Parts: sequence; C-alpha cells; structure tokens
Amino acid sequence: MLEKLIGRVPAPRQAALVRVRQPGSGETIDEGLALWFPAPRSETGEDMAELQLHGGHAVIATVLQALSKIDGCRLAQPGEFTRRAFESGKLDLTAVEGLGDLIAAETAAQRRQAFRQLKGLIGDRAEGWRKRLVEALALVEARIDFSDEADVPEDLVAPATRIARDLRDEIATVLADQHRGERLREGLVLAIAGPPNAGKSTLFNRLARREAAIVSPYAGTTRDIIEVHLEFDGYPVTLLDTAGIRDSAEPVEQEGARRARERVAGADLVLWVTDASADDRTGNAIPPRAEGAPLWPIKNKIDLMPSRAKAAIEGKPNISEYEFIFSISATRGEGVDAVASALSRFAADSFGGGEASLVTRARHRRALEETVVAIDCALDEAAAKDPREELIAEELRRAATSLGRLTGRVDVEDVLDAIFRDFCIGK
Repeated sequence: MLEKLIGRVPAPRQAALVRVRQPGSGETIDEGLALWFPAPRSETGEDMAELQLHGGHAVIATVLQALSKIDGCRLAQPGEFTRRAFESGKLDLTAVEGLGDLIAAETAAQRRQAFRQLKGLIGDRAEGWRKRLVEALALVEARIDFSDEADVPEDLVAPATRIARDLRDEIATVLADQHRGERLREGLVLAIAGPPNAGKSTLFNRLARREAAIVSPYAGTTRDIIEVHLEFDGYPVTLLDTAGIRDSAEPVEQEGARRARERVAGADLVLWVTDASADDRTGNAIPPRAEGAPLWPIKNKIDLMPSRAKAAIEGKPNISEYEFIFSISATRGEGVDAVASALSRFAADSFGGGEASLVTRARHRRALEETVVAIDCALDEAAAKDPREELIAEELRRAATSLGRLTGRVDVEDVLDAIFRDFCIGK
C-alpha cells in the first residue's frame, strides 16, 4: 500500500514528508506525513502504516477510494484495530474497555478514570491476583499428585488457604466501594420533583444554564421527563425535570405524574421544590423522608413572600431528618448558587472525592464476586472435618478462571462482540 501510494516504505517509526498519489495515474492527492510500524512493535502487534493528511472531506474520500482499489485493502470494522491489539496481547480486556470509556468520556473525572483503566489499573491487579491463586492451586495439586514423594511436605493445604484467604479479603475490600466506578461511568441522576407550578422547570433551566424546559405560569406545563447532561466540578450528572406530582383526573397529567414518580424512585438525589408563598395544605408540604435516595427540600418563590415571612424561612428550618434545606427564588436566581455548590459537593462525595475505583463495569464486579464465592467454597472445604483436597483445588481453579475472564485470558468470546461494537470505525 505504501509503495503504491507514496512510492516507498519510510524508515521504521520515523515521520517522512511524502506526496500521496493515485495508483496508476500518479496524480498527486495530497502532501503529508507517512509512518511505518513493523510488527510486533505497533499498536496492534501487526505491520501498520499511518498517513497524516489534511483533513478535508475530498482528501480523505479520495485516499480511501485509492486504497479500495489495492488488492487486500478494505475498511476496518468498528473496533477492529483495538480487537486486533487484544488478540495479539497488546491490550487485555479491561484496557480495551478503558479505551472505549476514554473515547466516550464527557467529563474530566470520567477521563481520568478511563485512562487509569486503559493503563492497567484493574487489569494488572487482577493478573497479580490470578498468579497468587495459581500459586495456591499449585500447592494443593502438588499435595494431590505427589503425596507419596518423600520431599513433598505433608501439609501444603494450610499455606494455600492462607494465600487464598488474604486474597479473598483483598478482593472483598475492592468490591465494598459502593459502586463508585460504575456510577462515574454512567453519571449521577438528580431529579427535580414536587407539586405543579412550584418552579421546578425554572430551577432546572437555572442549573442547566439554558432554556431547556418550557416555563409558564400555568400548572401542569411539564408533562414528560426532560433531561440534560451536566457536570459539577468535573463529575457527570443527568438532571431531570419531572411533571408536577398531584392527584388529577386528567389522563395525560396522571401519566406524567406516574412517570415522574418512577424516575424519582430511581434517582440518586431528589430536589423537592415547593412554593414557599403557598399554603402547605395545597399539596405543597414537604413529604416525609422515605428509604432510598436522599431528598433535599427547596422552598422556591421567596421573592413573592412578605419580607417578615421570607426572613423566617431563610435560615435552615429545624427539620432534622433532612441534610439540606434551601430557600431560593429560581426566577431571580437568589440561592441557586448555594444549591449548585451543594450539588457539586454531593457529586464529589458520591464518587469518592476523586479516589480511584478499580471496578467500573458490572462485568468486572460480577467476575470478582464469582471469584470471592469460589474462594469461600475452597476455604469452607479446607475447614471441614475431613477436607477433600481435590475439591479445594477445583474451587481455586474456578476462582482463577473467573479472574481470567475479567482480563480476557479465557472464555470471553460471548462478550467480545458486545464490547467492540460500541467503538467508532477504526478505533
């Protein structure tokens, strides 16, 4: 391909200024840089070439057309370069997932987490765990296979179980991270909820810093869920504006309230907005705190209150079951910065304040949980009155296999297609 397009193969890993020409006619397409990476010292472990050209549509289209006329050349499938790197051992499966997350990262915190995964944060640790399991397994199997040899110690199960127990405790500690890594990948879900005409959409627009939701003085304007993706101090957040929650005979409003309750139930935090200038008997009362996501009461429209009544609620009300209670005027922006600052702190606390999480996907967690279960079975068997060494060995082998699936060393064909199809073409 290089010889047909630029007439030569450059020195390995050195950029060369070249003219790219049409095969056959010799017409110049563009002038740029060419690089040559012989196997195995390349991104995929195979021979690779790279052309750095001007990015205009006509240049790219013409070069791709010229390449298509060369025997053996075709467009890459989505994720094919990365898959080839995985198959040649340049990347393990966790690094591949980290690369995918890096490409999709929308915030600084997501980028940092993805880059750590790409560079082996969990993959290297999992490989170290697997080697320790193999060491424990080797001790047990030595006892099984060479029990009649004079130089094989009588008790090899005890040191094997010590290794397995320490490893089990280490993995269990990693799993007890409150799912911070998975939440950082997906982002927190914050729902603005409350009765109709409390100013939810106005607050939503203030926090989004744009007119994302329609605002009107008429109750029931918002009928469906509106969402925007934001970041608070680098942490990803999905903010939801929900329909007013109240009893209604109108079918469309009933459906909006049902959807609102459903999304509120699955949120990580609920901002319950009420009209501070209205009577609590109109459905404006703060609901009792229930199990699940925290709820922050927000008393809105304080600009419509008499000055004496406004002063009475501007301090934090004495309602001990709530962590934060705010008094704001979403229309004027009063108090909204305090809400945004508290949301930033909530996001930082939810994600561990920047602390690195090893587990970032449900697949990682499932593999590690299966590893812990298998080790527990091995330890239970070792502690039995009449332990069977072959069963201990089998459970340790099962644990090592689960760790191998995590990094892609064994039996991962069923997950490969799902992972690579999410990549861009050629990534």
